[in-house]
Amino acid sequence: MSTVQRIGSGGPWEDVVGYSRVVVAGAQAWVSGCTATVDGAVVHPGDVGGQARVAFGVLVDALASAGFSPADVVRTRMYVTDTTRWEEVGRVHGEVFGAVRPATAMIGVASLLHPDMLVEVEADAVRSA
Repeated sequence: MSTVQRIGSGGPWEDVVGYSRVVVAGAQAWVSGCTATVDGAVVHPGDVGGQARVAFGVLVDALASAGFSPADVVRTRMYVTDTTRWEEVGRVHGEVFGAVRPATAMIGVASLLHPDMLVEVEADAVRSA
């Protein structure tokens, strides 16, 4: 039986909402939604590609904090507030995961937690033996 490890990032909403940035059980990890929030402020307002870069950076850092790498990712999800700008987000996903080619979905949503947020990303990973 594996132990569940819950790793926080210290983000402003973790305690309020009651979640962890990444949860690990054995060889699997689940990364919670990551946005372009730095030190409590949304960065790159209006720039979905810039926000995607920051959000995927947060996601990769969360994986690393749990001993995983982008190569371990088997599934991603991208939530975007403007699907007409899907390609900007998709290109960043390709920069991070192009060779890995995880299963993925890009979902259009009406809004995210803060009105300046344009994209949120999450991932599931399985560590190779």
